[in-house]
Amino acid sequence: MQKNLDVYEEQAARASQQGAQILVFPEDGLHGFNFSRASISGYLETIPDPQQESWNPCTEPGKYNNTEVLQRLSCMARRYNLYLVANMADLQPCPLKTDPSSCPSDGRWQFNTNVVFRSDGLLVARYHKHNLYFEEAFDAPPQPEITTFDTPFAGKFGLIICFDILFHEPTVTLLEKGVRQLIFPTAWMNQLPLLDTIQFQQAFSTGANVTLLAANIRSDRLIMTGSGIYTPSSATYHHAQKGDPEEGRLLVARVPVLHPLLIGQSGVREEGVVMGESTSSTATDSGYCHKENCFDSSPPETASSALPSSTTFTSSMMYDPFTFILLNKTEGKVNVCDGTFCCHLQYRRLPPGGSKELYALGAFAGTHTVNGRYALQVCALVRCAGLDVSSCGQEVEEAESKMDFLLEGRFGTRYVYPSVLVNKLVLEQPEHLETAADGRVTMKHSKMTDGLVTACLYGRMYHLDNE
Repeated sequence: MQKNLDVYEEQAARASQQGAQILVFPEDGLHGFNFSRASISGYLETIPDPQQESWNPCTEPGKYNNTEVLQRLSCMARRYNLYLVANMADLQPCPLKTDPSSCPSDGRWQFNTNVVFRSDGLLVARYHKHNLYFEEAFDAPPQPEITTFDTPFAGKFGLIICFDILFHEPTVTLLEKGVRQLIFPTAWMNQLPLLDTIQFQQAFSTGANVTLLAANIRSDRLIMTGSGIYTPSSATYHHAQKGDPEEGRLLVARVPVLHPLLIGQSGVREEGVVMGESTSSTATDSGYCHKENCFDSSPPETASSALPSSTTFTSSMMYDPFTFILLNKTEGKVNVCDGTFCCHLQYRRLPPGGSKELYALGAFAGTHTVNGRYALQVCALVRCAGLDVSSCGQEVEEAESKMDFLLEGRFGTRYVYPSVLVNKLVLEQPEHLETAADGRVTMKHSKMTDGLVTACLYGRMYHLDNE
């Protein structure tokens, strides 16, 4: 951990020289990962609750034993005059005698924890991760923690960690409280075609209309890479490619302060971000498919890629059974439905008659159940990995075909996260986004810089998670 703290120190110095006011380090950045409950015990420090007491570890190092990491982080914030957010492991005693039901059997809580230090070194916030992802070393706190802290330069920030970003608690609760700036240390494994790190970081920032400071750890063995500083209209990010040296990258960006806005205030649908020119929704031809004309009555063929235009087929994408339809013309309109949830696409491939790549439009409405459980409605235009329909939904990083498109779905949630990912994992900001009162979300995009890997509207049906 001292070696990792030395690296943090170098980066804090560089960030400070570039005028940074707040610095965010990744999840697991100090101690690494893949611990058991017992093997991580030597890495734990007991972190006092800053809401209960005031403590500056740098200026009062003797107040608590075994707090070397907290002291170094505190002094780093103080020395370089910046707010500093780091992720570490917290040990808290648990009252086995008085509250045996919520206590681990060994009488101690071990938490995956974000700590925040003010620019003078004062510990100002502590957040315990709520949604653990295969972390046997750690406990989830008995109640989700809604943790924020205030800064003189940008107002209020909210704290989440990695897998938290996909769930209502604490993430959406922070949004509902008007928090517009989220800090997101993560150790995220890239999951193409829908949840690549930078793809979902940007999608979340755009869809939730927030600034997201996302620091991901780098581990090629675990396909972890991709960090960024995102606002609803900008993205400063780094996504290492295979073969790049495995080292860190400091990202610095100047971003506007987003003012707190409570969702639902004064009838303004704050989450319906409209960017770019305002196009009337008539441009979509309200191309909604209804069950009878959306599905071909004949059973889907799956062997040949030369399918008739109306045939749908099912293929697995990220462990979910998506209903797909191929784009087998250079331009046109297609609809596809999964049950009553339908996706509509108008598209034009550029240049006509270009590469032989296969594209498909997919729809999924249901509960994702592998490596986590959460309810979704997704419209996704994807490049298939090969020329056979069974390859649609597989991981793809490269593409040659550019496309002008309008992608639309009618969602049963206001939380829809839009993304456009192109060749070699580069992000594009959707040209135009619109959310209508009836739940219809429209994403329009043209003038692509490179071939399309994925265009996605990722709807999170938080209210159905427990059903």
